[in-house]
Amino acid sequence: MPDAALNQVDQSPQAERYSVAQFNLFTGAAEPIPVEVSEPEEAGREIRVDEGISLVKTEDGSQLILSGYGLFLSKKSERLLVRKGKDVIYQFPFFRINEVVVGSRGISMSSDFLEEVCARGIRLSFLDYSGKPYAMVTSPMLTATVQARREQILAFNDKRGLEFGKAVVLGKIKNQERLLRYFGKYLKKEAEDRFQRIEETASQLRALWKKVPAIDAGCVNEARGTLMGTEGTAGRIYWEAVKEIIGHRVEFFGREHRGATDGVNSLLNYGYGILYSQVWGAVLNAGLEPFAGFLHVDRPGKPSLILDMVEEFRQPVVDRTVIAFVNLGTSIGMKDGLLDADTRKSFAEKVIERLVATETYQGKQYQIRSIIQMQARRVAGFLKGDGEYKAFSFKW
Repeated sequence: MPDAALNQVDQSPQAERYSVAQFNLFTGAAEPIPVEVSEPEEAGREIRVDEGISLVKTEDGSQLILSGYGLFLSKKSERLLVRKGKDVIYQFPFFRINEVVVGSRGISMSSDFLEEVCARGIRLSFLDYSGKPYAMVTSPMLTATVQARREQILAFNDKRGLEFGKAVVLGKIKNQERLLRYFGKYLKKEAEDRFQRIEETASQLRALWKKVPAIDAGCVNEARGTLMGTEGTAGRIYWEAVKEIIGHRVEFFGREHRGATDGVNSLLNYGYGILYSQVWGAVLNAGLEPFAGFLHVDRPGKPSLILDMVEEFRQPVVDRTVIAFVNLGTSIGMKDGLLDADTRKSFAEKVIERLVATETYQGKQYQIRSIIQMQARRVAGFLKGDGEYKAFSFKW
């Protein structure tokens, strides 16, 4: 290529925008070459492929996370194409993706792309500004197995529903105890008095979850008041201990669910929204009915089984991430009573990092995302008579 042509390529606006370009012999302009991204080299690693586009390698595939106005998703042959304007900037092989997460407004897609992800069993999740899922697109064939759903409905009125509800409450309180001990050990040398208070609360929680196996009734509906009362008592003393851990760094008066305007509760709610999406997808993939739970009561539009299963993952995924986020002194930006865009972005990355972190499960190391999926399948197996159900408990 002549030197003049090389200079033309180097100085063109397109060459400034893209690190990889090719010279068009007909127009004389440098044009971007779409970069094919296959997968991160290591499981559990996130790579940032462009502003607003990241790829997370997991045990069972990869999660593609997209945010930012102007992106368009389409299909060409065996690849997912990501466009900005008229330019194709990235390509992802479909066989390496198990979920696409649309995390902001202003992202559009073709019907061919939608058909392809459904045919391949790739989940397409949509999150609002708070991280809460408002839509999920999957093929109806992914949930075409009906046996688990039949047993799920029947289990509400027998001992299976009760045993599942007990497992959820026991698992949640046990994880609350373990999370307090996990953070408490860092206070043992620097603040002995605070450490002792946290240890006392952890011991109270241990005493509470040890009482759960003795709860008995004909079905979960008959024992719900006792189970929820135990869970509520544990929650009150747990959040008091969380205040003890983070109270010297940021103002936190206790747990608030809806309408929270403080930074800590906003982080918790945002993180739980991301977790809901993960659990919802796992429940669907396991062939279960999201709206037929056991511990949480049935109401129109309330995914009670999702709420049940989220309980055992709140502490190891979200609470742990929030406490670490605060203790590291990370700024929590608020705007109009909501987390600002920069805080949402940085915190969401931390939650995703936690989801792809490994924990011990049945004697082996798995990413938490994979454990969520395996727990959903374990619920389905339990309802069909295949062994007992035990909630996930992380090691501290």
